[in-house]
Amino acid sequence: MATNGRTTETRERILSAACQVIAETGFEKIRMWMVAERAGVSTALLHYHYKTRDKLFTEAMTHSFANTTVDLERDADSVAPSVILARIVRSLLPMDPELRQDWRLWQELWVRALRDDETQRFAVDLYDQLQEWVSGAVNRGIEAGEFTDTDVAALSTHILALCDGYGIRLMLSDPKVTSDSALEAVWRAIAAALGISPAFPKV
Repeated sequence: MATNGRTTETRERILSAACQVIAETGFEKIRMWMVAERAGVSTALLHYHYKTRDKLFTEAMTHSFANTTVDLERDADSVAPSVILARIVRSLLPMDPELRQDWRLWQELWVRALRDDETQRFAVDLYDQLQEWVSGAVNRGIEAGEFTDTDVAALSTHILALCDGYGIRLMLSDPKVTSDSALEAVWRAIAAALGISPAFPKV
C-alpha cells in the first residue's frame, strides 16, 4: 500500500508539473526533462510512467479535468443545483490564474487536434465528458424541481459554446469583454432556458 501511495503521489506530481509546463511553454516546445525538473523527479522515472510526450499530454489534460470536477461537486448533495451549475460555468471560463492555465491547455489541445487524428478523437471525447458534466447538473435541477424542463442536450451544447466563445475573448484580453460581463451573459442564457433568476448565484 505504501508503494502504491508513493506511485500515485509521484504521478500526481508529474501531471501537475506537466500542466504547468505545457501551459507556460506550449506542447510543441516542451521536452520531457523540463517536466521532470519541475516535478522534482529523474527523467528516467518520468519515462517509466509516461513513455511519450503525447501520452503525457493526454494524461495531463485528463488530470486537469478530473481535478476540477471532483472539487466543484464536493458538496453536490447539500447545495442547490443552481449553485453547482454556476460553479461549473465559472470553471469553464478563464476567471483566475489557475483557470487560465487550464485554458492554455485546452488551446494547445485545439491546435493539436487540427493536425492529429488521435488528438482530435481525444478532444471530442473530452467535450463529451464536459457535456455530460453540464447535463448532469441541469438534470439534477430539473429532477429537484428548481429548473424548468428543457432540452438538456441542446442547452448543454449552448453553454459550452458560449463559454468557449467568451473564454477566447478573455484569453485575448479583449477590452470589450470582462470576466463579470462574460459570466453574466452566459448565466442570462441559462436562466432564460431554466426559468431561474438571472442573477449569478453565490458560489
